[in-house]
Amino acid sequence: MTMSCVACLVVVVVLSGEILDVSQAVTCNPLALSPCASAMTSSSPPSAICCSKLKEQRPCLCQYLKNPNLQKLVNSPNAKKVATTCGSPFPNC
Repeated sequence: MTMSCVACLVVVVVLSGEILDVSQAVTCNPLALSPCASAMTSSSPPSAICCSKLKEQRPCLCQYLKNPNLQKLVNSPNAKKVATTCGSPFPNC
C-alpha cells in the first residue's frame, strides 16, 4: 500500500468519526470532504467534486479547526491551497 493510500485512509477514518450540525442549511460532515483527501495530502489538483463539497462545507470549517482530530488536516498548507484553487478561501475564524 502506498503512502498516499495510507494517508487517504487515515483521513477518511478521522473524518468519519466527527459529525457536527451547526445549522439547518448546512449539515457539517467532515466525511463529505473525503473527495479532497488526495489533493489535501499531496500536490494533486482538486477535482470538481472536491471543490463542490468544500464550498458546501465552508460554513463548517471553523468548527473543524476547533477539533484536534481535524485541525492538522484542515489547517494544512495543502488544504488552504485546495480551498483557494476551488475559489472558496478559508473563513476568518
